[in-house]
Amino acid sequence: MTGFSLELTEDQIELRDWIHGFAADVIRPAAAEWDEREETPWPILQEAAKAGLYSLDFYANQWFDESGLGIPIAMEEMFWGDAGIGLALSGTGLAAVSVVSNGTPEQVGEWVPQMFGTADDVKLGAFCSSEPDAGSDVAAMRTRAVYDQAKDEWVLNGTKTWATNGGIANVHVVVATVDADLGSRGHASFIIPPNTPGMSQGQKFKKHGIRASHTAEVVLDDVRVPGSCLLGGKEKLDARLARAREGKSSRGNASMATFEASRPAVGAMAVGISRAAYEYSLEYAKTRVQFGKPIVENQAVAFKLADMKTGVDASRLLVWRAAWMARNGKSFDSAEGSMSKLFASETCKKVTAEAIQILGGNGFTREYPVERMHRDSAIYTIFEGTSEIQRLVIARTISGAAIR
Repeated sequence: MTGFSLELTEDQIELRDWIHGFAADVIRPAAAEWDEREETPWPILQEAAKAGLYSLDFYANQWFDESGLGIPIAMEEMFWGDAGIGLALSGTGLAAVSVVSNGTPEQVGEWVPQMFGTADDVKLGAFCSSEPDAGSDVAAMRTRAVYDQAKDEWVLNGTKTWATNGGIANVHVVVATVDADLGSRGHASFIIPPNTPGMSQGQKFKKHGIRASHTAEVVLDDVRVPGSCLLGGKEKLDARLARAREGKSSRGNASMATFEASRPAVGAMAVGISRAAYEYSLEYAKTRVQFGKPIVENQAVAFKLADMKTGVDASRLLVWRAAWMARNGKSFDSAEGSMSKLFASETCKKVTAEAIQILGGNGFTREYPVERMHRDSAIYTIFEGTSEIQRLVIARTISGAAIR
Protein backbone atom coordinates (compact mmCIF):
# COMPACT_ATOMS: atom_id res chain seq x y z
CA MET A 1 0.00 0.00 0.00
CA THR A 2 1.41 3.39 -1.00
CA GLY A 3 1.64 5.86 1.86
CA PHE A 4 0.37 9.43 1.67
CA SER A 5 3.05 12.04 1.05
CA LEU A 6 3.24 15.75 0.30
CA GLU A 7 6.95 15.51 -0.47
CA LEU A 8 7.87 16.78 -3.92
CA THR A 9 9.53 14.43 -6.39
CA GLU A 10 13.06 15.00 -7.65
CA ASP A 11 11.66 16.29 -10.95
CA GLN A 12 9.35 18.74 -9.16
CA ILE A 13 12.19 19.99 -6.97
CA GLU A 14 14.37 20.46 -10.06
CA LEU A 15 11.54 22.39 -11.76
CA ARG A 16 11.01 24.59 -8.69
CA ASP A 17 14.70 25.36 -8.29
CA TRP A 18 15.20 26.07 -12.00
CA ILE A 19 12.36 28.60 -12.17
CA HIS A 20 13.31 30.09 -8.80
CA GLY A 21 16.82 30.70 -10.14
CA PHE A 22 15.46 32.42 -13.26
CA ALA A 23 13.10 34.50 -11.13
CA ALA A 24 15.91 35.56 -8.79
CA ASP A 25 18.52 36.27 -11.47
CA VAL A 26 16.44 37.65 -14.34
CA ILE A 27 12.92 38.65 -13.25
CA ARG A 28 13.49 40.37 -9.89
CA PRO A 29 16.33 42.66 -10.98
CA ALA A 30 14.12 43.97 -13.82
CA ALA A 31 10.83 44.18 -11.91
CA ALA A 32 10.91 47.83 -10.80
CA GLU A 33 12.03 49.06 -14.23
CA TRP A 34 9.21 47.38 -16.18
CA ASP A 35 6.65 48.34 -13.56
CA GLU A 36 7.59 51.98 -14.11
CA ARG A 37 7.71 51.63 -17.90
CA GLU A 38 4.30 49.91 -18.05
CA GLU A 39 5.38 48.02 -21.15
CA THR A 40 5.60 44.37 -22.18
CA PRO A 41 9.09 43.20 -21.12
CA TRP A 42 10.10 41.71 -24.49
CA PRO A 43 13.77 41.25 -23.48
CA ILE A 44 12.69 39.15 -20.48
CA LEU A 45 10.34 37.11 -22.69
CA GLN A 46 13.25 36.55 -25.07
CA GLU A 47 15.51 35.36 -22.27
CA ALA A 48 12.79 33.08 -20.93
CA ALA A 49 12.24 31.61 -24.39
CA LYS A 50 15.94 30.93 -24.85
CA ALA A 51 16.05 29.27 -21.42
CA GLY A 52 13.05 27.09 -22.35
CA LEU A 53 10.78 28.73 -19.79
CA TYR A 54 8.53 30.47 -22.32
CA SER A 55 7.62 27.75 -24.79
CA LEU A 56 4.85 25.38 -25.76
CA ASP A 57 6.91 22.40 -24.59
CA PHE A 58 7.38 23.90 -21.15
CA TYR A 59 3.69 24.60 -20.58
CA ALA A 60 2.59 21.29 -22.09
CA ASN A 61 4.95 19.37 -19.83
CA GLN A 62 3.63 21.14 -16.75
CA TRP A 63 -0.06 20.93 -17.72
CA PHE A 64 0.24 17.18 -18.21
CA ASP A 65 2.32 16.50 -15.12
CA GLU A 66 0.70 13.43 -13.54
CA SER A 67 0.43 15.03 -10.11
CA GLY A 68 -1.15 18.21 -11.44
CA LEU A 69 1.41 20.25 -9.48
CA GLY A 70 3.64 21.30 -12.36
CA ILE A 71 1.77 24.51 -13.18
CA PRO A 72 1.19 25.57 -9.52
CA ILE A 73 4.88 25.07 -8.72
CA ALA A 74 5.93 27.00 -11.84
CA MET A 75 3.48 29.86 -11.27
CA GLU A 76 4.40 30.28 -7.61
CA GLU A 77 8.10 30.65 -8.37
CA MET A 78 7.56 32.89 -11.40
CA PHE A 79 5.28 35.26 -9.48
CA TRP A 80 7.58 35.15 -6.47
CA GLY A 81 9.94 36.92 -8.86
CA ASP A 82 7.40 39.56 -9.93
CA ALA A 83 3.71 39.52 -10.75
CA GLY A 84 3.78 41.93 -13.70
CA ILE A 85 6.59 40.14 -15.52
CA GLY A 86 5.14 36.81 -14.40
CA LEU A 87 1.84 37.64 -16.09
CA ALA A 88 3.67 38.77 -19.22
CA LEU A 89 5.29 35.33 -19.27
CA SER A 90 2.15 33.35 -18.45
CA GLY A 91 -0.67 35.39 -20.01
CA THR A 92 -0.49 33.37 -23.22
CA GLY A 93 -1.35 30.30 -21.16
CA LEU A 94 -4.99 31.38 -20.75
CA ALA A 95 -5.49 31.54 -24.52
CA ALA A 96 -3.72 28.21 -24.93
CA VAL A 97 -5.91 26.59 -22.26
CA SER A 98 -8.99 27.89 -24.07
CA VAL A 99 -7.93 26.18 -27.29
CA VAL A 100 -7.04 22.95 -25.48
CA SER A 101 -10.34 23.01 -23.53
CA ASN A 102 -12.62 23.82 -26.46
CA GLY A 103 -10.76 22.95 -29.66
CA THR A 104 -10.17 19.86 -31.75
CA PRO A 105 -6.75 18.14 -31.75
CA GLU A 106 -6.11 19.64 -35.18
CA GLN A 107 -6.88 23.15 -33.90
CA VAL A 108 -4.65 22.66 -30.87
CA GLY A 109 -1.81 21.52 -33.12
CA GLU A 110 -2.23 24.41 -35.53
CA TRP A 111 -2.82 27.39 -33.26
CA VAL A 112 -1.20 26.83 -29.86
CA PRO A 113 2.38 26.74 -31.25
CA GLN A 114 1.71 30.06 -33.00
CA MET A 115 0.92 31.63 -29.62
CA PHE A 116 4.48 31.07 -28.40
CA GLY A 117 6.58 31.34 -31.54
CA THR A 118 10.23 30.37 -31.20
CA ALA A 119 13.17 31.37 -29.03
CA ASP A 120 14.29 33.72 -31.81
CA ASP A 121 10.82 35.07 -32.61
CA VAL A 122 8.65 35.25 -29.49
CA LYS A 123 4.87 35.50 -29.96
CA LEU A 124 1.90 35.97 -27.63
CA GLY A 125 -1.64 34.67 -27.31
CA ALA A 126 -4.67 36.58 -25.96
CA PHE A 127 -7.94 35.32 -24.50
CA CYS A 128 -10.76 37.83 -25.03
CA SER A 129 -13.92 37.26 -23.02
CA SER A 130 -14.78 40.29 -20.85
CA GLU A 131 -16.63 43.28 -22.25
CA PRO A 132 -17.38 46.77 -20.92
CA ASP A 133 -20.82 45.60 -19.73
CA ALA A 134 -20.10 41.88 -19.38
CA GLY A 135 -17.43 40.90 -16.88
CA SER A 136 -18.81 38.53 -14.27
CA ASP A 137 -22.17 38.63 -16.05
CA VAL A 138 -21.10 36.62 -19.09
CA ALA A 139 -24.73 36.28 -20.21
CA ALA A 140 -24.68 40.01 -21.05
CA MET A 141 -22.03 39.52 -23.72
CA ARG A 142 -22.75 41.64 -26.83
CA THR A 143 -20.02 40.52 -29.20
CA ARG A 144 -21.78 38.58 -31.95
CA ALA A 145 -20.63 35.91 -34.37
CA VAL A 146 -22.85 35.30 -37.41
CA TYR A 147 -22.31 32.38 -39.77
CA ASP A 148 -22.04 33.11 -43.49
CA GLN A 149 -22.96 29.73 -44.92
CA ALA A 150 -22.22 30.67 -48.52
CA LYS A 151 -18.57 31.40 -47.72
CA ASP A 152 -18.22 29.10 -44.68
CA GLU A 153 -17.07 32.08 -42.65
CA TRP A 154 -17.97 33.62 -39.30
CA VAL A 155 -18.37 37.39 -39.04
CA LEU A 156 -17.58 38.89 -35.62
CA ASN A 157 -18.51 42.33 -34.31
CA GLY A 158 -18.03 43.78 -30.84
CA THR A 159 -15.53 45.12 -28.33
CA LYS A 160 -13.59 43.10 -25.77
CA THR A 161 -11.92 44.70 -22.79
CA TRP A 162 -9.33 43.89 -20.11
CA ALA A 163 -7.66 41.45 -22.49
CA THR A 164 -4.18 40.38 -21.45
CA ASN A 165 -1.94 40.79 -24.52
CA GLY A 166 -4.99 42.18 -26.36
CA GLY A 167 -4.06 43.74 -29.69
CA ILE A 168 -0.37 42.76 -29.55
CA ALA A 169 -0.88 38.99 -29.57
CA ASN A 170 -0.17 36.89 -32.62
CA VAL A 171 -3.30 34.79 -32.04
CA HIS A 172 -6.48 35.95 -30.30
CA VAL A 173 -9.18 33.67 -28.90
CA VAL A 174 -12.51 35.53 -28.82
CA VAL A 175 -15.66 34.38 -27.04
CA ALA A 176 -18.80 35.54 -28.86
CA THR A 177 -22.54 35.00 -28.78
CA VAL A 178 -23.94 32.84 -31.57
CA ASP A 179 -27.47 32.52 -30.13
CA ALA A 180 -28.54 35.45 -27.94
CA ASP A 181 -31.73 33.68 -26.78
CA LEU A 182 -29.66 31.08 -24.91
CA GLY A 183 -27.68 33.52 -22.77
CA SER A 184 -24.27 32.17 -21.72
CA ARG A 185 -25.14 28.78 -23.22
CA GLY A 186 -25.22 30.40 -26.65
CA HIS A 187 -21.52 31.32 -26.64
CA ALA A 188 -18.67 29.92 -28.73
CA SER A 189 -14.93 30.56 -29.03
CA PHE A 190 -13.17 31.64 -32.20
CA ILE A 191 -9.57 31.87 -33.31
CA ILE A 192 -8.62 35.21 -34.86
CA PRO A 193 -5.53 34.47 -36.97
CA PRO A 194 -2.62 36.93 -37.24
CA ASN A 195 -3.21 40.08 -39.30
CA THR A 196 -6.93 39.46 -39.74
CA PRO A 197 -8.61 42.58 -41.23
CA GLY A 198 -11.12 44.33 -38.98
CA MET A 199 -9.46 43.49 -35.66
CA SER A 200 -7.60 46.28 -33.87
CA GLN A 201 -6.36 47.30 -30.46
CA GLY A 202 -8.52 49.81 -28.66
CA GLN A 203 -7.58 51.55 -25.43
CA LYS A 204 -4.49 50.32 -23.60
CA PHE A 205 -5.15 50.51 -19.87
CA LYS A 206 -2.83 52.18 -17.37
CA LYS A 207 -3.18 49.99 -14.32
CA HIS A 208 -2.76 50.10 -10.55
CA GLY A 209 -0.65 46.93 -10.58
CA ILE A 210 0.75 44.14 -12.82
CA ARG A 211 1.92 47.00 -15.02
CA ALA A 212 4.50 44.99 -17.01
CA SER A 213 1.60 42.98 -18.43
CA HIS A 214 -0.20 44.53 -21.41
CA THR A 215 -3.98 44.95 -20.95
CA ALA A 216 -6.15 46.50 -23.64
CA GLU A 217 -9.42 46.57 -25.54
CA VAL A 218 -9.80 44.50 -28.70
CA VAL A 219 -12.17 45.93 -31.33
CA LEU A 220 -13.83 43.61 -33.86
CA ASP A 221 -15.35 45.33 -36.89
CA ASP A 222 -16.77 42.85 -39.41
CA VAL A 223 -13.95 40.44 -38.69
CA ARG A 224 -14.24 37.42 -40.98
CA VAL A 225 -12.62 34.12 -40.06
CA PRO A 226 -12.86 30.73 -41.80
CA GLY A 227 -15.31 28.16 -40.46
CA SER A 228 -12.31 26.14 -39.30
CA CYS A 229 -11.59 28.88 -36.72
CA LEU A 230 -14.66 27.95 -34.64
CA LEU A 231 -13.18 26.01 -31.72
CA GLY A 232 -14.59 22.51 -31.59
CA GLY A 233 -16.19 22.79 -35.04
CA LYS A 234 -19.70 23.64 -36.21
CA GLU A 235 -21.12 20.13 -35.82
CA LYS A 236 -20.26 20.09 -32.15
CA LEU A 237 -21.61 23.63 -31.67
CA ASP A 238 -24.91 22.82 -33.43
CA ALA A 239 -25.40 19.76 -31.24
CA ARG A 240 -24.70 21.75 -28.08
CA LEU A 241 -27.08 24.54 -29.07
CA ALA A 242 -29.79 22.01 -29.91
CA ARG A 243 -29.50 20.46 -26.45
CA ALA A 244 -29.67 23.93 -24.89
CA ARG A 245 -32.81 24.83 -26.84
CA GLU A 246 -34.45 21.63 -25.64
CA GLY A 247 -33.61 22.56 -22.06
CA LYS A 248 -31.12 19.73 -21.65
CA SER A 249 -27.96 20.14 -19.63
CA SER A 250 -24.76 20.97 -21.45
CA ARG A 251 -21.09 21.35 -20.64
CA GLY A 252 -21.45 25.06 -19.94
CA ASN A 253 -19.95 27.88 -21.95
CA ALA A 254 -16.64 28.72 -23.57
CA SER A 255 -15.50 31.26 -20.96
CA MET A 256 -16.29 29.09 -17.96
CA ALA A 257 -14.52 26.05 -19.41
CA THR A 258 -11.36 28.14 -19.59
CA PHE A 259 -11.69 29.72 -16.15
CA GLU A 260 -12.43 26.40 -14.44
CA ALA A 261 -9.18 24.99 -15.80
CA SER A 262 -7.12 28.02 -14.81
CA ARG A 263 -8.34 28.93 -11.31
CA PRO A 264 -5.79 26.83 -9.36
CA ALA A 265 -3.05 28.32 -11.53
CA VAL A 266 -4.24 31.85 -10.72
CA GLY A 267 -4.33 30.89 -7.04
CA ALA A 268 -0.71 29.75 -7.34
CA MET A 269 0.25 33.15 -8.74
CA ALA A 270 -1.23 34.78 -5.64
CA VAL A 271 0.70 32.34 -3.44
CA GLY A 272 3.93 33.43 -5.10
CA ILE A 273 3.26 37.11 -4.40
CA SER A 274 2.22 36.36 -0.81
CA ARG A 275 5.33 34.30 -0.17
CA ALA A 276 7.58 36.99 -1.61
CA ALA A 277 6.01 39.65 0.64
CA TYR A 278 6.20 37.40 3.70
CA GLU A 279 9.86 36.49 3.11
CA TYR A 280 10.87 40.10 2.56
CA SER A 281 9.02 41.20 5.70
CA LEU A 282 10.61 38.46 7.79
CA GLU A 283 14.15 39.40 6.75
CA TYR A 284 13.40 43.08 7.25
CA ALA A 285 12.00 42.45 10.73
CA LYS A 286 15.15 40.53 11.70
CA THR A 287 17.46 43.41 10.75
CA ARG A 288 15.36 46.50 11.52
CA VAL A 289 16.28 47.69 15.01
CA GLN A 290 13.96 49.87 17.07
CA PHE A 291 14.20 50.56 20.82
CA GLY A 292 17.43 48.59 20.95
CA LYS A 293 16.25 45.29 19.43
CA PRO A 294 15.10 43.81 16.09
CA ILE A 295 11.42 44.47 15.57
CA VAL A 296 10.80 40.73 15.01
CA GLU A 297 11.21 40.37 18.80
CA ASN A 298 8.11 42.48 19.31
CA GLN A 299 5.05 40.26 19.70
CA ALA A 300 2.90 42.54 17.54
CA VAL A 301 5.25 42.07 14.59
CA ALA A 302 5.99 38.40 15.24
CA PHE A 303 2.27 37.55 15.37
CA LYS A 304 1.71 39.31 12.04
CA LEU A 305 4.46 37.19 10.51
CA ALA A 306 2.97 34.04 12.04
CA ASP A 307 -0.40 34.78 10.46
CA MET A 308 1.23 35.64 7.13
CA LYS A 309 3.15 32.36 7.01
CA THR A 310 0.05 30.38 7.98
CA GLY A 311 -1.98 32.05 5.24
CA VAL A 312 0.67 31.41 2.58
CA ASP A 313 0.96 27.71 3.42
CA ALA A 314 -2.81 27.20 3.70
CA SER A 315 -3.28 28.88 0.31
CA ARG A 316 -0.69 26.61 -1.28
CA LEU A 317 -2.36 23.49 0.08
CA LEU A 318 -5.77 24.53 -1.28
CA VAL A 319 -4.20 25.25 -4.68
CA TRP A 320 -2.35 21.93 -4.75
CA ARG A 321 -5.51 20.03 -3.81
CA ALA A 322 -7.53 21.67 -6.58
CA ALA A 323 -4.78 21.14 -9.14
CA TRP A 324 -4.41 17.48 -8.15
CA MET A 325 -8.18 16.97 -8.35
CA ALA A 326 -8.38 18.57 -11.79
CA ARG A 327 -5.49 16.50 -13.16
CA ASN A 328 -6.96 13.27 -11.80
CA GLY A 329 -10.47 13.84 -13.04
CA LYS A 330 -12.03 14.45 -9.63
CA SER A 331 -15.16 16.59 -9.72
CA PHE A 332 -15.19 19.83 -7.77
CA ASP A 333 -18.17 18.80 -5.63
CA SER A 334 -17.53 21.67 -3.23
CA ALA A 335 -16.13 24.08 -5.85
CA GLU A 336 -12.59 23.34 -4.74
CA GLY A 337 -11.16 25.27 -7.71
CA SER A 338 -13.02 28.40 -6.64
CA MET A 339 -12.02 27.81 -3.02
CA SER A 340 -8.35 27.81 -3.95
CA LYS A 341 -8.59 30.98 -6.01
CA LEU A 342 -10.73 32.77 -3.39
CA PHE A 343 -8.58 31.98 -0.38
CA ALA A 344 -5.23 32.51 -2.10
CA SER A 345 -6.26 35.88 -3.57
CA GLU A 346 -7.80 37.20 -0.34
CA THR A 347 -4.73 36.04 1.57
CA CYS A 348 -2.47 37.77 -0.96
CA LYS A 349 -4.07 41.15 -0.31
CA LYS A 350 -3.85 40.66 3.48
CA VAL A 351 -0.24 39.47 3.47
CA THR A 352 1.02 42.27 1.23
CA ALA A 353 -0.85 44.87 3.31
CA GLU A 354 0.75 43.51 6.48
CA ALA A 355 4.14 43.61 4.75
CA ILE A 356 3.73 47.34 4.23
CA GLN A 357 2.71 47.73 7.88
CA ILE A 358 5.79 45.86 9.08
CA LEU A 359 8.08 48.02 6.96
CA GLY A 360 6.29 51.17 8.14
CA GLY A 361 7.11 54.28 6.14
CA ASN A 362 9.64 52.34 4.07
CA GLY A 363 6.89 49.98 2.95
CA PHE A 364 4.96 52.88 1.50
CA THR A 365 7.80 53.91 -0.84
CA ARG A 366 8.81 52.47 -4.18
CA GLU A 367 12.33 51.98 -2.85
CA TYR A 368 11.04 48.76 -1.29
CA PRO A 369 9.27 46.01 -3.28
CA VAL A 370 6.36 45.36 -0.92
CA GLU A 371 4.62 48.49 -2.20
CA ARG A 372 4.60 47.01 -5.70
CA MET A 373 3.56 43.60 -4.41
CA HIS A 374 0.56 45.15 -2.67
CA ARG A 375 -0.49 46.95 -5.85
CA ASP A 376 -0.10 43.72 -7.81
CA SER A 377 -2.16 41.76 -5.27
CA ALA A 378 -5.29 43.86 -5.84
CA ILE A 379 -6.15 42.26 -9.18
CA TYR A 380 -6.34 38.74 -7.77
CA THR A 381 -9.66 39.33 -6.05
CA ILE A 382 -11.01 40.72 -9.34
CA PHE A 383 -9.87 38.95 -12.50
CA GLU A 384 -10.90 35.45 -13.58
CA GLY A 385 -13.86 35.70 -11.24
CA THR A 386 -14.13 38.22 -8.42
CA SER A 387 -14.11 37.05 -4.82
CA GLU A 388 -17.84 37.68 -4.74
CA ILE A 389 -18.37 35.41 -7.75
CA GLN A 390 -16.15 32.71 -6.22
CA ARG A 391 -18.24 32.80 -3.05
CA LEU A 392 -21.39 32.57 -5.15
CA VAL A 393 -20.03 29.53 -7.01
CA ILE A 394 -19.05 27.85 -3.74
CA ALA A 395 -22.35 28.66 -2.06
CA ARG A 396 -24.40 27.33 -4.97
CA THR A 397 -22.29 24.19 -5.16
CA ILE A 398 -22.46 23.25 -1.48
CA SER A 399 -26.13 24.20 -1.03
CA GLY A 400 -27.63 23.21 -4.35
CA ALA A 401 -29.71 26.39 -4.10
CA ALA A 402 -30.15 29.02 -6.81
CA ILE A 403 -28.46 31.72 -4.75
CA ARG A 404 -28.25 35.19 -6.34
